[in-house]
Amino acid sequence: MQNHFPLWKNLLVLIVFGVGIIYSLPNLYGDDPSVQVSSTQTASITQAQSSQIESDIKASGTPVKAFEFKDGRVLARFTNTDDQLKVADLLRDKMGSNYTVALNLAPTTPIWLRSLGAQAMYLGLDLRGGVHFLLEVDMDAAVRQAEDRNIDDIRLALRNAKLRYQTVAKDNGFFKVTLKSAEDKADVLTALDKDFHNLEITEPEAQDQIWLKLSDKEIREIKKFAVAQNMTTLRNRVNELGVAEPVIQQQGENRIMVQLPGVQDTTRAKEILGTTATLEYRLVDVEHDVQQAVSGHVPVGSRLYNDRNGNPILLDRRVIVTGDQIVDASSGQDQDGRPSVNISLNGVGAAKMAKTTQVSVGKPMAVVFIEYKVETKIVDGQKVRHKEKVEKVINVATIQGVFSKRFQTTGLDSPQEARNLSLLLRAGALAAPVDIVEERTVGPSLGQDNIDKGMLSFVVGFALVVLFMAVYYRLFGVIANFALAFNVVIVVAILSMLQATLTLPGIAGIILTVGMSVDANVLIFERIKEELKHGITPQAAIFIGYDKAFATILDSHFTNLVVAVVLFAFGTGSVKGFAVTLIIGILSSMFTAITGTRMVINWIYGNRRVEKLSI
Repeated sequence: MQNHFPLWKNLLVLIVFGVGIIYSLPNLYGDDPSVQVSSTQTASITQAQSSQIESDIKASGTPVKAFEFKDGRVLARFTNTDDQLKVADLLRDKMGSNYTVALNLAPTTPIWLRSLGAQAMYLGLDLRGGVHFLLEVDMDAAVRQAEDRNIDDIRLALRNAKLRYQTVAKDNGFFKVTLKSAEDKADVLTALDKDFHNLEITEPEAQDQIWLKLSDKEIREIKKFAVAQNMTTLRNRVNELGVAEPVIQQQGENRIMVQLPGVQDTTRAKEILGTTATLEYRLVDVEHDVQQAVSGHVPVGSRLYNDRNGNPILLDRRVIVTGDQIVDASSGQDQDGRPSVNISLNGVGAAKMAKTTQVSVGKPMAVVFIEYKVETKIVDGQKVRHKEKVEKVINVATIQGVFSKRFQTTGLDSPQEARNLSLLLRAGALAAPVDIVEERTVGPSLGQDNIDKGMLSFVVGFALVVLFMAVYYRLFGVIANFALAFNVVIVVAILSMLQATLTLPGIAGIILTVGMSVDANVLIFERIKEELKHGITPQAAIFIGYDKAFATILDSHFTNLVVAVVLFAFGTGSVKGFAVTLIIGILSSMFTAITGTRMVINWIYGNRRVEKLSI
């Protein structure tokens, strides 16, 4: 009875095997080239709109494999990418700016598997095709923006405290406050120390001056926030593009990697990801002369801008609301048919807008469009990237009444500009400009070629291992091959349940676990053969082989597991994918090689007298 295998262990192995089969099955089904249509408005697509979309597709003469309407979204499946692209262009023209038409690959998993929550693994960029961007965040611009905000805040704080000053200017990283009287210095220091804990305050030799600057800790926090905020904004923009399974990861201190599997419109992706655009709403300064400001005498509380035609216009320095206070934006048309953007503000922005419009009815308010552009110029025979901040007034309108949360912005050049601006405002403004420093495109055919080569290497490796084990260890080798297949099923099932993204390194990890899984059985089988040579009975040899080899197997797998964990902790991108696959493979191989094979061997040799083992 040495080889008695408890009932609960038999049930555990069978349950794990059954669950593994179910959740790995979706990966055997392919994907359909599809077009997904969703609304950019608060309201979802209605059944009537869905029917109209279906009618438009059928009228174009394009064969549709399947048409689905669920959760306010439309999904049309096709048999090839040519039909997919044709319908996508058709719907973009017909649906207008308030709808997102995205290219997609929809899984063909049967309904009964989807009802169990079984889904196929996502495919990475190298297997599915798509685009890879490496974006660099302009940290200096993030610090400059923070300095400009502090300059304005210092002026506002001094005015609110009714403290007199001559100028507040930025000079070589310092905010220099020049007072009208040195007698006010103590009161100004008290006010600044109360409201600006993030600034270091110093007193120069000049009695009528106070210097402030951002602390080193604050600068580090500003840079850290800029990257984190940009990653969040980029995720929102990718969601607006309708991309499935995007990869957005930080690389180093100031770079962000963006991978968009399945994306075919790279120009559109670059335009949306790399653009830094936002709006500011300011009152027009009607009390001072614009021409004097042009000649260099700009009033302290004002700033000089240009409109679209290059004409100068003087605006109040204080900003009413900014793009980060916009919670929703949609493109449309005003009463005269001109392109516009409908704006919805958050609570803070709505309160500021309401307070301003209550006391400013009849006064003009301007909309400032802010955009960072990167141009490549040839200087001394070398390419130099030049970054430029473009600020222009796109609209000036008289405030006719009090409004707060919802209103309309006009003055845009085209419906396309209105659509892009509304998308960017919905996704949020980038905390600092980004520059695309690297771009790679992987075609769908190359991705399929990678899949084919990866699968070929897996099949060849698996077949060689199976052949060797069956020839060298006979029946025990066949049982080990069963455990090997069981191990692959478990790895694929767990990756599918985790909805992990499979890449070429991930396939390499699966192939590596094949070797490790067999390695454990080789240790067990060799120990059994050694015991048989010493004249031990077959049943005792089986018991001792599994019992004594366990410590060695545990030790070897544990060291591999430590390496895999280190790879996951310190690696990025593909290295992490390889590490995840390796970790799962190590744990599952121990289970299948020790428990799985023991169960089958017990079914064959257990509870009976055995004279000889087929090993």
